[in-house]
Amino acid sequence: MSNHKFFDAALFGSAALILISLTESSLAEEQPKLGNLDLFKLNGFLSQGYIKTDKNNFFGHSDNSGSFDFREIGLTASLRPSPKLQLSGQLLHRRAGVGSAGGIRIDYGFLDYNFINTPSTELGVRLGRMKNPFGFYNDTRDVPFTRPTILLPQSIYFDRTRNLALASDGAQLYGESRADWGNITAQFGVGFPQVKDRDTEISILRSLKYQGDLETKPSYIGRILYEQPDGKFRFAVSGAQANVDYDPASNDILQAGSFRFSPLILSAQYNAERWSLTSEYALRHTQWKGFSNNPAFRQSFTGESFYLQGTYRFYPGWEAVLRYDMLFNNKKDRSGKKYAAQTGYVRPAHSQYARDLTIGLRWNVTPAIMLSTEYHRVNGTAWLSPLDNPDITQFEKNWNLFAVQASYRF
Repeated sequence: MSNHKFFDAALFGSAALILISLTESSLAEEQPKLGNLDLFKLNGFLSQGYIKTDKNNFFGHSDNSGSFDFREIGLTASLRPSPKLQLSGQLLHRRAGVGSAGGIRIDYGFLDYNFINTPSTELGVRLGRMKNPFGFYNDTRDVPFTRPTILLPQSIYFDRTRNLALASDGAQLYGESRADWGNITAQFGVGFPQVKDRDTEISILRSLKYQGDLETKPSYIGRILYEQPDGKFRFAVSGAQANVDYDPASNDILQAGSFRFSPLILSAQYNAERWSLTSEYALRHTQWKGFSNNPAFRQSFTGESFYLQGTYRFYPGWEAVLRYDMLFNNKKDRSGKKYAAQTGYVRPAHSQYARDLTIGLRWNVTPAIMLSTEYHRVNGTAWLSPLDNPDITQFEKNWNLFAVQASYRF
């Protein structure tokens, strides 16, 4: 085992053991208080979704009678033994098609030490498995109540590579400055992304036939966010560099190589009393090196993503959403025709782009119960999972998606 893996495993394991032991002792007694702070908190959520497509598959076999293979159940615990120290963790069961077939996993679990916390300044460090801070929604995307729609804009928040984007094991430094003119929050982290899943493997290697292993390498992420005190305007800049190596097996047909993914995201939001306007733009640079002389792996290109979303709160507890979302895998080949020609037209041009018009409706029945529905009219298939659609030659260019979700939290 390499040194960084041993350190990462020991660090995360120690934090998890501390959290579990303190959680058990807290549950055995009446929940105590520390000044005005709750020492222990336990929350959770569960949701069940239904997906129906007329063509292609999304989150299971959705193109026939629809799919109920979209389920999320989470249990979150936090413990604050002192004003400066907090331990937090979440267990998650998620079923979302072939790439996420259920089971229970540690979604996140970290130790948070606050060096400074005054009315105007906050500074701290987190150690363990933490959400990756990029864009407006990534670090809260696993909870249905914090998403503006059932499916986030897929041009920025890919569900087919969710594990790679969601969290990393490592360290994160954060700080916040609060003033009359606004609040600035900054987060910078070094960690090891999660790559031990089939969705990530097929996205990087384009196949599951290779016998070697993906090995995560030190990666970097950061976000700076500005928000007016009244929350009317929010702006953010996020950047990351995810580094992954391929370690071939003996007699592997693929040689050692490296993969680098470097997104840059600009985010802006305006909030009025009854409506909000949100937009995000991303440049996504992707590079492969090594992997023998296979031309499929000698690539370096920059993708482009953008969405514009409007939310209207037309009645207490009711929200309507309208969004236009577009994605290009290579901004120099927006039509995908060059890519199709390079692959001998085995892979269709429309697998390299997607344009999505979304209309959604959300009803917050009570603070604990939410019902959502939405319709997507999609042109292109760039964000479809190859695991749910194993025959890429059968992708349909124009397709529709309908989704319903019921959610509960406590």
